Amino acid sequence: MSDPVIVDIYAATASAGLKPGTIRQWLRRGRLTHHGYDRQGRALINLHELYPPGPRPRVSPSPKRADESA
Repeated sequence: MSDPVIVDIYAATASAGLKPGTIRQWLRRGRLTHHGYDRQGRALINLHELYPPGPRPRVSPSPKRADESA
């Protein structure tokens, strides 16, 4: 298995396209392993735990709403 990639919750959300609250819930429920805190008090997780083995899923950008201008 590859070496762990330890990142804070916000870096994980940027990589996985998830909300920070989702990752916090997964930590509380035991789906993710908690690896301590960084200097700013953000929880640290292993980025590899967010993805199953194999190719990484593509995260598509959210569609623009009709009232948003381009």
